[in-house]
Amino acid sequence: MSAEAADPSSLDGATLDQRGAVGLRNAQRMRIRRYAQPATTLRRREARNDPKWDDGMQTKRLGKSAIAVSKICMGTMTFGNQADETMAHRILDKSFDAGINFFDTAENYPVPPKEEWAGVTEEIVGRWMKTKKRDALIIATKVCGPSHGWLRASQRSGMTALDRHNIVRAIEASLKRLGTDYVDLYQTHWPDHGGRYEEALGAMDDLIREGKVRVVGCSNETSWGLMNSLAVCDREGFARYDTIQNNFSLNNRRFEDELAQVCRQEGVSLIPYSPLAGGVLSGKYQRGARPEGARFSNYLNIGGRQAVMAQRFVNEKSLASTERFAAIAAEAGISIVTLATAWSKQHDFVASTIVGATHEDQVDDILAAGDLTLDAEVTKKIDAVTKEILYPMG
Repeated sequence: MSAEAADPSSLDGATLDQRGAVGLRNAQRMRIRRYAQPATTLRRREARNDPKWDDGMQTKRLGKSAIAVSKICMGTMTFGNQADETMAHRILDKSFDAGINFFDTAENYPVPPKEEWAGVTEEIVGRWMKTKKRDALIIATKVCGPSHGWLRASQRSGMTALDRHNIVRAIEASLKRLGTDYVDLYQTHWPDHGGRYEEALGAMDDLIREGKVRVVGCSNETSWGLMNSLAVCDREGFARYDTIQNNFSLNNRRFEDELAQVCRQEGVSLIPYSPLAGGVLSGKYQRGARPEGARFSNYLNIGGRQAVMAQRFVNEKSLASTERFAAIAAEAGISIVTLATAWSKQHDFVASTIVGATHEDQVDDILAAGDLTLDAEVTKKIDAVTKEILYPMG
């Protein structure tokens, strides 16, 4: 998901069910790029009969579905804006060659939403998909939520809604742009708490029965919204959400307040977006820097809703916590990007962490987290910063 969607509660999604043995088997089948990391930062199991032993790009199940994905997912929301098609394909190739099999897009991408850009990202991803075997890819996309609230979507003349009419039109258009007859995961991009959940969930259930979608999920949902969705599905016999895609990072741990427990109890997986807090955790905004072409540099210039979002991500508290996390990463001998990505993906309720890039060179530090598990000493230091600087993003 992208932080572009309306996030009513600033909370974030969840997942569970780690299968170390499955991860080992899948990793051995993939083309893996290995990254040497300091022993103090990793817990590596030498004995292969240890069920927690991992090799290469780890994998995990989406909710209670049959789908297992790499624990890092490549997001695409910058493709067609900050990254042109050539660069986007290089990023996708580099990710795939390193063992990533999970790719997330949306009908509303690229961001920020503009009508003239509507669907461009899916088209770019679709042309890349033609260079790979379809069965080797796990493709996720999203239908826009309602446009009558905080966010006006780029699709359907800004008249989007979570009803059967819009969902059917959206999936048909996405399949055409992606050049495929099905998507593996179909998600509502942001919720409509005032609408009938039965209609949207019934339409998505029909898409599964028709073979156009394998599993469904939500994004930018609250605890109430997720539980209401699951209750409707159980009552009506619809396919349940297997995933929730919400904002979750070292700078935004609100998901742990309530939604993490919902996910653990209900068997729903979080596939968190923005593990680098919109790029803030890369350190590029430290000491008042506003890098040319950077997302929040642009948003501050645009003003309005985008400027409000930028100020939520880039503020005194978020920059202070980023400085502390950078010091922890340096002490561990890894980059802060690697630290943030590894921290995100090792939570029990997380299935796969959605990362993003505008240049292929940014991918290396992300991939370095593929087979990395932070040890207790490192996580203890991270937790100490969290307790001292509460909720940097509000």
